[in-house]
Amino acid sequence: MTLIRPFRALRPVPRKAADVACVPYDVVDTAEARALAEGNPASFLHVIRSEIDLPEGTGLYEEVVYEQAAENFRRFKDEAILIEETTRCLYLYQLVMGGHCQIGIAACCSLDEYEKGIIRRHEKTRKEKEEDRARHMLKISAHPGPVLMTYRGLEAIDSLVRHEAEKRALYDFVSADGIRHTIWRIEEVGAFVEVFKNVPFLYISDGHHRTASASRARQELLKKHPNSTGEEEFNFFLSVLFPADQLKILSYNRFIRDLNGMSETEFLKAVRERFDLQNNGRAEPSCKGHFGMYLNKRWYEFRVRNGMVDSSDPVSALDVSIFQKHLLDPVLDIKDQQKDHRIDFVGGVHSKEKLERRVDRDGGVAFTFFPVSIEELLAVADAGQFMPTKSTWFEPKLRSGLLIHAF
Repeated sequence: MTLIRPFRALRPVPRKAADVACVPYDVVDTAEARALAEGNPASFLHVIRSEIDLPEGTGLYEEVVYEQAAENFRRFKDEAILIEETTRCLYLYQLVMGGHCQIGIAACCSLDEYEKGIIRRHEKTRKEKEEDRARHMLKISAHPGPVLMTYRGLEAIDSLVRHEAEKRALYDFVSADGIRHTIWRIEEVGAFVEVFKNVPFLYISDGHHRTASASRARQELLKKHPNSTGEEEFNFFLSVLFPADQLKILSYNRFIRDLNGMSETEFLKAVRERFDLQNNGRAEPSCKGHFGMYLNKRWYEFRVRNGMVDSSDPVSALDVSIFQKHLLDPVLDIKDQQKDHRIDFVGGVHSKEKLERRVDRDGGVAFTFFPVSIEELLAVADAGQFMPTKSTWFEPKLRSGLLIHAF
């Protein structure tokens, strides 16, 4: 049984929705955020990446960054760029990217259920990133960006969604990257709340740090409000819930800066000793157990051999785990992908081109993976385990600033 809760959203006035909507805070760096927000004072990047309005070189975790975020957030409200709903509502949020379409329910979810494991996770989080977003949430008293969550779908929910999507949309626009964003407001929320009681678990897909940060912020607020009833808004966090069969997972690929002191010939020999290697020019693996490799302006494909896959364990059976065990550690001497500075991660629809440019410019080697399936993700979460770092890239991305949960 899971709880979803309607909320009084802070949201843009319709004519400003496309200007306000921005990519999540963690998919761009400061320079990219500054470029995206240039000439657009309504971009919500001024709130979630507020360092763009401060002198270059300002540290990301300096107090002035959080103060600037709060000041910018106040401006958005004072200038009526953002308005607050008068009643608690749920919303539908549809994303269309090319031929792919997914439609989810925007709601608040329970931090109690997150902490009890009813809302399941598959990714470890880093303390410094948790602290950063918790400080940001506490400073603006809001959850500014939704967490992308999933569940094993039910026809009863799908039927309700289809009915609501026949109504007039609140927002409907195409962002600069060609993705269409459509949002409907659901005012009669009772049927949705009731049907979700039949969903046993929710799963965080994209937004583990946002969820962990909301939990951390809540703990701080509970210290200030020891008589909390559990119904206060800070006990809930903003999410959009999609049925699992609608989500699109792309591969999260790797760039390695060097060949660990080996020549190209020596490195290729080491790969051949462990995998079936082919020089076929294929950048994107065609199925699970196949990997792409870009080295010296040439694409290779290598495949797992019999006996390499431990199917008894959902994490060990992942391609990224096999890659770590049989190539990254013994050949390239990278034992911790999260901490080793010789490795970078590249995801998204244009990752192939980015990897090629990086290797052509800097040397080293790049690897591509067949995407993790949603069933693999759910199996890892159900087992109470964690996927290796940077295993999944979800596309299209939810936009921040369209629906905000104040507490």
